[in-house]
Amino acid sequence: HVLARADFRRDLHFQTRTTIDTLDYSGEGLNRGSKVVLAAVGKPIRALSTVLPSGLRLPDGFDDARVAMPGVLVVRGAAYGADDLRRFCATLSPDHPINVFALVVIVDDAELSARSLDNFLWVTFTRMNPALDMDGIGASTVNKHWGCTGALVIDARKKPHHAPPLVEDPKVTARVDALAGQGGPLAGLW
Repeated sequence: HVLARADFRRDLHFQTRTTIDTLDYSGEGLNRGSKVVLAAVGKPIRALSTVLPSGLRLPDGFDDARVAMPGVLVVRGAAYGADDLRRFCATLSPDHPINVFALVVIVDDAELSARSLDNFLWVTFTRMNPALDMDGIGASTVNKHWGCTGALVIDARKKPHHAPPLVEDPKVTARVDALAGQGGPLAGLW
């Protein structure tokens, strides 16, 4: 619904250098980061593609393009570099075939990110700070309002300041399951 209706020239509204949740480590520091509001009203202005354009060529250092959902493409990027997002967007023009997708998300693992909606949402929205990690193809600022004529692009790769991934320890899981099992001290509490 949102991607079919949003006009990225006018419908993105950034709140920069603002407070964010203490547990959100995507910002610039503790409780500091940005937010973006995406307005989407009215009739659809675009069809949401579900098919990769034939012969799709990506900028150097980017590959493994996969459709995550209608209108959304995930693309694997090499390990994070501070200038990669700007370079990706500057390399592509508003008439490039990638723009059949409203949203392009640069990720560390395209297969994982496109595998399920849960994976896509987790990867995209826990690894991006809108003011730093959003750009667009055909981007410009008009009367102090940023927008783009092509796809909106998010860099959702792991950044150097991000916490390491939480990896479940099967032994700990088994011990907790046993505590909550029948006859265990936590049985019936949840």
